[in-house]
Amino acid sequence: MSAPSSSKPITSTVGPRLLIIYTGGTLGMRPGDHGLSPAGDIDARLARAFGQLPLALQQVMPAYDVLSYAPLIDSSTATPGHWAQLANDIATRLADYHGVVVIHGTDTLSWTAASLAYQLQGVDRPVILTGAMQPLEAPGSDALGNLYGALRCATEPKVKEVAIYFHGKLLRGVRAIKQHSEAADAFASPNYPLLGERVGDDIVHYPSRCLADKQRGAPRFELPDYTPMGDGAIVRLVLWPGISAWQLAAWLDDERVKGAVLQLWGAGNLPDDAALLAVLAKASGEGKLLAAISQCPQGSVHLGAYAAGKDLHDAGVLSGDGMTPEAAFCKLVHLLAQPLSDEDRRQRFVTPLVGER
Repeated sequence: MSAPSSSKPITSTVGPRLLIIYTGGTLGMRPGDHGLSPAGDIDARLARAFGQLPLALQQVMPAYDVLSYAPLIDSSTATPGHWAQLANDIATRLADYHGVVVIHGTDTLSWTAASLAYQLQGVDRPVILTGAMQPLEAPGSDALGNLYGALRCATEPKVKEVAIYFHGKLLRGVRAIKQHSEAADAFASPNYPLLGERVGDDIVHYPSRCLADKQRGAPRFELPDYTPMGDGAIVRLVLWPGISAWQLAAWLDDERVKGAVLQLWGAGNLPDDAALLAVLAKASGEGKLLAAISQCPQGSVHLGAYAAGKDLHDAGVLSGDGMTPEAAFCKLVHLLAQPLSDEDRRQRFVTPLVGER
C-alpha cells in the first residue's frame, strides 16, 4: 500500500483537534460510467458537507486535520497488511491529537476495528471508525450523520478504545458485526451493550461500559509485522451438515495454515465423528491455533457443556466464548504474528485483552 498523503488543516476552531484518516469506502465514492468508484478531494467535500449542518451543530464541531490514503482502499480487498499499516499510521500520529476518526468501507469495517483494537491495546484516547451506506453527496445519505457522530465521539475523553460509530450508535470495535447489507442501521453488537448513542443532537456516553477504567496506564501498543499472515495463514471454517473429515483436512493439513476459526453449532457442537476430531487433534498437535465460536450471532460456546464440546477441548481446540468471527480471526492473526510460544498464544487467546470476550 502506498504511503498516505497528508492535507492541510481545513478548520481553525479552538478546542480538541482530531485526525481524520480517509481510507476509502462508499462514503467517499462518486458515480461514474461504471457505477460508484472511489473519489478524492475529500478535504473540500467534508468542509462542504459540514457546512450543511445546522449552525448549532457546526459550533460544537471539533477542529480536524485530514490524512488521505493514496491509493484509496476498497474495503472488500483489505488484508492484514492494510490493518497493520493503518495501526502504524495511527500510532505515529496519535500523540498530536485528542482522537482519531477513520473513514472506511463498510464491508470489512468491523474486521479492521477488531484488528486495530488488538494492535492499539491500552490506547488512551478514542479511535472511531465510521463509513456510510450511501455516498456523501447522495440525496438522503447517512454519511453526514455518521461523520458528525464519529467526530463528536472522538472528543470524548472517557472513550479510550477502538470503537465504531454508525447510525447513532457507538459500538465497541471488537464486539461489532455488520448485520445488514443495505439498511442504514448496518452494524450491531450482539453480545455487548452500546458504549454510547445519539439522542437528539447530543451523544450520550456510558463510561461504565468502556475500557477506560479497565486498562489504566500508558498505551502498550503491539505493532507486529502482519505480512506473513496475509497469505492465507488463518482460515475460517463454518460447519455444515454432512461435513467430512477429508474436507476439514483439506484445509487444516496444509502446512501454510497456522490457525483456524471454527464456527460450530449452538453452544459448541459438531458431528459425532471420531475422524473429524482426529483431524482437529492432529492440527492442534502440530502447533496450529484452533479456536471455536458459535454460528449463532448471540450467545457463547461452552465446550464443557456437552460431550462434543469436551471432546473438542481434549483435541486442543480453544473456546472463543462469545467472540465475533472478526474478533476471533483478528486475534489469531495478532497472536500468530508475534514471536510467542505456543503456550503463551493459547493463554492469551482465552484471556480478555481488549474487552473482546
